[in-house]
Amino acid sequence: MELRMIKTFQTVVRLGSFQQAAEVLRYSQPTITMHIQKLESDLGTKLLFRGKTIQLTEAGRVFHERADQLLKDYDSLSSTLNDLVQGEAGQVRFGISEPTASSRMPGILSDFLSRHPKIQPSLKIGDSKMLNRLVIDEELDFAVCPSPELHVDTEFEPLLYEPMGLLVYDSHPLASRKDIMLHELKNEKFLLTPPNCPFRIRIEKQLYESLNEAFHGIEVSSILAHKHYVQAGLGISIAPILTVTPLVPGTRLIRIADLDFGPVAGILRKRSVKLGSAAEKLLGEIRDALRSENADRQLDDGLAIRLA
Repeated sequence: MELRMIKTFQTVVRLGSFQQAAEVLRYSQPTITMHIQKLESDLGTKLLFRGKTIQLTEAGRVFHERADQLLKDYDSLSSTLNDLVQGEAGQVRFGISEPTASSRMPGILSDFLSRHPKIQPSLKIGDSKMLNRLVIDEELDFAVCPSPELHVDTEFEPLLYEPMGLLVYDSHPLASRKDIMLHELKNEKFLLTPPNCPFRIRIEKQLYESLNEAFHGIEVSSILAHKHYVQAGLGISIAPILTVTPLVPGTRLIRIADLDFGPVAGILRKRSVKLGSAAEKLLGEIRDALRSENADRQLDDGLAIRLA
């Protein structure tokens, strides 16, 4: 039983004429007759009585009542499958780390979904280590995060450099400074991210090299919360500038002249996994947004940023 034969039957019943149905469907009249006969053969029952007028059999009435819904369901299924193929529908599971999760992604995702409303994204927010594991286990299609310690099965595409700064409270002795050197931070109490955080590891290395001594700190796992703890006078924070701006009242941001690194955000994915069309479309949108921001920042700041 072919859909074109069902459409032919419905058209014949609607118009009440084989000849008119042939004209509307652009078939010959013998083709219309053949479609009806083949449909009746497939169903094993007669659907129409032909005379001066066309009359439905009891089976024909039941089939006619349900065929419209069958055609609608088919059209809906066909449209859904076409959307999936074209990347206009489907689920996308992706991971994201801070600060991009809170500061960039809402705008990127809002704009994307306004143009692709049938795509259903699912976001998992976490650190690079956790997201790397989820990508390897194929629980995520891809992740947006700083480069983790890569697994043999994963690859990372760097896209955006995150500049760092020193956040202090208003009454801090350094609060009036525009820039400082790391060696000037002796005896300071720092707010620190978790030990496995990639840029904490880099910060600690540079602090040890600059201070030539141990330093003290309070661990506050969420980098986004640091500015509030600085505001309360609990310590100072070396953090990506995006995470501490806009500044909260009572805090100041200072440039660190000899801090020569910052985390690099990019796309993490599993090498062997071919993404669906919807996931590729969203990934491309995120890639373009991060590249554009990185290019704009270089122009604004006159920086030659390397993403290697």
